[in-house]
Amino acid sequence: MSNQIETIIEYQLENRDKKTVFWRGILIVPVVAFLSAFSEMTHWSWTSGILFLPTLLALVFRGKYPSYVLSFNHALLELQTRVTAYALFLTDDYPSIERNPKVAVILPDVEGGAKLGRGIQIFKLLFAIPLVIVGLFYSIAAIFVTIVAWILTWSTGRYPAWALHLVLGTTQYWNRVSGYAILLVTDEYPRFTL
Repeated sequence: MSNQIETIIEYQLENRDKKTVFWRGILIVPVVAFLSAFSEMTHWSWTSGILFLPTLLALVFRGKYPSYVLSFNHALLELQTRVTAYALFLTDDYPSIERNPKVAVILPDVEGGAKLGRGIQIFKLLFAIPLVIVGLFYSIAAIFVTIVAWILTWSTGRYPAWALHLVLGTTQYWNRVSGYAILLVTDEYPRFTL
């Protein structure tokens, strides 16, 4: 069994709301503004509001993952995933700021940090560089596929099934990388495949 973050998104292929698909870029602005407020509070915009430094320090020096930090990071990652699923046309459900069972991020059990090594935490960002490079290629491809999917979904009311694997897989990939390098919930190196 893998010790990685699992991302579950109930996607919608048929009977899409053409109006909300067409205006998605405008409709998403309020929730993106809400989400970006978390990035501003940390002044480390590359962590997207995730409490990275307190987690790193607690794991390295105490060998503990504070439960309140884990709860916050988990909730924020789920919010980011809901926004991403909406922005990439995987669902027509507007991203709630509360938990939504249709979009779930399942974290591995860290047992308060007991399952995590202390020393490796310092080097995870360095180890994640190849993962980020591969992820950038996936993201570029997913953006192009999403543009085509947007046109097809808006005109036909159906999200193309051929686009689903890449777009959904890219979202799941980035969550696994985040779980390893930013959330620090696993020491298992994420796989490079979608």
